[in-house]
Amino acid sequence: MQVMKERDDSQPLSGTIQLDDVYWGGELRGGSRGRGSKNKTAFVAAVSITEAGHPVAMNMNVVKGFRLKEISRWEKRHLQAGSTVYSDGLACFTAVKEAECKHISIVTGGGPESVTKREFAWVNTMIGNIKTAMSGFYHAINPKHLPRYLAEFCYRFRGYDSAFHLHRFENATNA
Repeated sequence: MQVMKERDDSQPLSGTIQLDDVYWGGELRGGSRGRGSKNKTAFVAAVSITEAGHPVAMNMNVVKGFRLKEISRWEKRHLQAGSTVYSDGLACFTAVKEAECKHISIVTGGGPESVTKREFAWVNTMIGNIKTAMSGFYHAINPKHLPRYLAEFCYRFRGYDSAFHLHRFENATNA
C-alpha cells in the first residue's frame, strides 16, 4: 500500500478538477460531534475529469486541517499548473491559485442539495464509494494508516482507467 501511495503521489492531477474536504471517523461516546470531533481525520479528495465529464484520476490525502498553509502544501505536490479547480466555498481552497491553477469557488450552503451539484458529481461519488467500501471491508482503520488505504483506492482507480483508455485506443487503431 505504501508503494501505491508513493506512485500515485508522484502523478499530479491536471485538467478540470473537482475538490472537496472530507472527514474519516466518527463521534466518540460523550465527545463532540461534527468537524470538532477529536476522532475525525481530515483529508482532501480531488478528482480529475475529462472534457466530456468522465473521471480520469483521483487523489485523496490526509491533511492536518483545512487551513490555507496546509492546502497550499498539498496543492503544490498534487495539482498541475494550468488546471481548473472547482471547490465549495471553503476559504482554504483559494490556496490552489498558488499552484497557478484557475479556482472556481461555488458556495453550496451545505445540506443534501449540496452534493447534487454537477460541478461536484464525481468527487462526491468517489467519496461515497470509498467511505462505503472501507467501512465494509475493514473493521477499523487507525488514522496513521488512513493515507495508505486511501491511496490504494486512488492507485487502483487510476490504473483501471488507464487500462480502459489503452484498450479503447488499441481497438480504434485496429479497426
